[in-house]
Amino acid sequence: MSYGVKLKVWGNYACFTRPEMKVERVSYDVMTPSAARGILEAIYWKPEIFWVIERIIVLNPIRFTNIRRNELASKVKLGNVKKAMGDGKSPLEIFIEEDRQQRAAMILRDVAYVIEAKFEFTANSDNNSGKHKEMFDRRAGQGQCFHRPYLGCREFPANFELINGVLPESRFKGKQDLGWMLHDIDFKNNMEAKFFKAVMNNGAVEIPLFHQAEVLL
Repeated sequence: MSYGVKLKVWGNYACFTRPEMKVERVSYDVMTPSAARGILEAIYWKPEIFWVIERIIVLNPIRFTNIRRNELASKVKLGNVKKAMGDGKSPLEIFIEEDRQQRAAMILRDVAYVIEAKFEFTANSDNNSGKHKEMFDRRAGQGQCFHRPYLGCREFPANFELINGVLPESRFKGKQDLGWMLHDIDFKNNMEAKFFKAVMNNGAVEIPLFHQAEVLL
């Protein structure tokens, strides 16, 4: 059994990075299901449930802008992390002054979406659907979150509000093929990325189930 939720999210900027772009960041045209899941988990996460994104509705026109961002050229090595975990004193540090690099990014601006999702239960968990639904509604309605949700990158914070009544109307009409889009990462299968063919109908992108045949590597 599952319970559905509807959440409006918006922000000044967003970047849902295409994984095929190796050097410069380029955003997808619309929010990815994995980004939508991350927003819901920022508001309400419990080990007993997992979020299933069913539909993403694009409310605002798709507009891009170019920016330059400071990024790190490297990351902490896994061996250093294991050593620090073992002895409790080895340093884990990167000095940004020595490792900074500027990269261009093509990002979205003035975005707004409606996320339609449901939660399902993990194995051997308490399946009190009403309790989890009420807790999500209360937290979302009061603007509570475990950490500030973001639109693809942490520097692009997301505003959110719970939708209980009529859905906001999208400005898009007709059908638009968005091409192959990242669905999510298969954390149980060697961190494999899964993709699906995204099509927007009157502003709505229907999201297939993660293990359906049309979701491919």
